[in-house]
Amino acid sequence: MGVPGARHGEPVVLLHAGLFAQWFQPLLNEPALAARYRVLSLHRVGYAGSSRVAGPVSIARQAAQVETLMRHLGIERAHVVGHSSGANIALQLAIDAPQRVHSLALLEAALPVGASSERLLSTRQAAMAPVFESYRQGDKAAAVDGFMRIVAGPAYRAPFDKALPGAFDHGVADADTFFGQELPAIQQWRLVREDAGRITQPVLAVIGEKSTEVSPIWGERQKVLLDWLPNAEGFVLPGSTHLLHVQNPGGMAAALTSFYARHPIGAAR
Repeated sequence: MGVPGARHGEPVVLLHAGLFAQWFQPLLNEPALAARYRVLSLHRVGYAGSSRVAGPVSIARQAAQVETLMRHLGIERAHVVGHSSGANIALQLAIDAPQRVHSLALLEAALPVGASSERLLSTRQAAMAPVFESYRQGDKAAAVDGFMRIVAGPAYRAPFDKALPGAFDHGVADADTFFGQELPAIQQWRLVREDAGRITQPVLAVIGEKSTEVSPIWGERQKVLLDWLPNAEGFVLPGSTHLLHVQNPGGMAAALTSFYARHPIGAAR
């Protein structure tokens, strides 16, 4: 797993969403966060400079990799931030290794839960059929673009390219990891209420202001997190879809630093 950089202060571990290892770059450029915290942005297995592996890579396995890396780096406890599938990994880490997680920031977790969500997921899966067909036919660029249009809206590309120039091509290069390993892992993973109830750390559940305009599933997932997690609070990031900190890095940095100021690691010692 690649670790592009780190700074001083309380540790903050960033677990990026699928497709693009560069997802968190705009947030890393925000001095409100980077100047005050030791921020570690991990390149998850199969992305960017991290190793490729054969076979399935479950959410639990990726959570274990994060825990191993934290031990290797001497990080006893951290604020953990996960975006989309990265939030699933963050949740699993809090369940399996709660001693490593001081707080959680869940940025639109990819939750396959709830009766209404199941209906929405069925609709989404039908919309995804052409995306998977493009991937099977070898048109990875079309598959990546099609997926992003579904999760972040048809107008995603302009703000994405402006904030992350060149990242789309990296996503195409890592498409096998995403379509071949990550999506199956997300589909197989479940969060049940009993496990969620064991996560007693402070949680910031973030949703984009415009995300429900793209798909109501984001609102349903947010409701589940706020209902199931004992110490969760919600935050709506202005002017954003599922791109979140790519569109509004300043707003995200401000929300995180405010959350961390209210829940410092030192206070738990």
